Amino acid sequence: MAALIERRRLLQAAGLAAALFHADRGAISALGRQALKDPRAPWYDLGLFGDAVMNSQLLHALGGTYSGSADIGEVLDTGVRIDGADAWSWPREWLKTAERVEKMAQASEQEDRRVSAGKAYLRAATYYRQVVIHHPEPADPSNRDAAQRSSGAYRQAVRLLRWPAQPIQVPYEQTTLPGYFLRSPRARGDAPLIILQQGRDAWPEAGKHICDDAIERGYHVLFVHCPGQGMALRAQGLPFRHDWERVVTPMIDFAERIAGVDRKRIALLGWSMGGALTPRAAAFEHRIKLLVANPGVLDWGAATFQQLELHIPELLPLLDSDPARFDREIYALMEQQQLIRWFMRDAMAKHGVRSPSALLIELRRYSNVSSVAKIKARTLVMDGSGENTSVGQARQLYDALRCPKTFMLFDAEDTGLLHCQEGASAVSNHRLFDWIDDYI
Repeated sequence: MAALIERRRLLQAAGLAAALFHADRGAISALGRQALKDPRAPWYDLGLFGDAVMNSQLLHALGGTYSGSADIGEVLDTGVRIDGADAWSWPREWLKTAERVEKMAQASEQEDRRVSAGKAYLRAATYYRQVVIHHPEPADPSNRDAAQRSSGAYRQAVRLLRWPAQPIQVPYEQTTLPGYFLRSPRARGDAPLIILQQGRDAWPEAGKHICDDAIERGYHVLFVHCPGQGMALRAQGLPFRHDWERVVTPMIDFAERIAGVDRKRIALLGWSMGGALTPRAAAFEHRIKLLVANPGVLDWGAATFQQLELHIPELLPLLDSDPARFDREIYALMEQQQLIRWFMRDAMAKHGVRSPSALLIELRRYSNVSSVAKIKARTLVMDGSGENTSVGQARQLYDALRCPKTFMLFDAEDTGLLHCQEGASAVSNHRLFDWIDDYI
């Protein structure tokens, strides 16, 4: 068996790397090409790196231009400077761009040019987040430093642009979680509240395009750095947890005390891994009126194991029979493949575990199979024909729901086919908020 593993290892490693990337910005796959029915490279395949995840994350950064959180030239200029074969090139080049744009902001601020400074700070915050989204060493001080600088730049942008966002601290167990409450200037009387929940990699600040459209429609917004995410992970060391209602319930408790929030009209939106976490929360937290899962996920752990079965079927039995040997084999793959090494280190840090076997055993707990029937909130399950981080899970979640529900599919024709409609924010928000308007 060991010989078989050794012979197959190099051939499988690239495929395993993409399979393991069950994250907010999944690797671009052949699924999207098939959906387009065109042998040419699709529009979203930027092709700048051999690392497909880097290509996808670059597209994620480009998507920030919709909300003014990035600029096309700055993103692509950074991309072409990055050497995909050098693990440290990604954070190094994004840091250079972030620091340069932040200096622009500081110079404009010194001249009391508030709008110019605020917009530059907003872009700098995005570029600092890009440093940490694909950082090779989660424990390295440069990771936390970039995270803190991103948060600082974002606070400056909020202040200078007079965005209606108030920094908050949500009580959570023995500590607090940082975030923002956005009060819509268009709200009249008590107004609905949208709680925006990101997933494995994206920070809540990356959802500015959703926040902008929400407050324009008269909805208040609350977003929080939750365990496993953003500063809650990097400054407080809080890892993900499977019982996500323990995270969402304190947010709703906090929100209900805010003047102007209609406590009977609360919508919980979960993006990417949030599409697995928020259904779990809604099963036990029944103050939620609307639930949105984008993409919907019935069983996050099973989706991971389904992909692993395609690439390392001979290793999976070791997870339970001989976890120490399983770890040795995975560590060997990590030595050979930069993407696998990054994913494992990153995921172990975010889940608070110390080995690949412990990570996969922990992921088994991330399942909504036994709780989905308890969801009472009207639910929107979103999906894309090019989805590849949790293939088929959205339909499985939809079929298992017993509450009022809607299935919303994006495809190649409307350009929203990718994971979380990457690169198609306008299309996504159009359909999303039309649905929310109908049912809030």
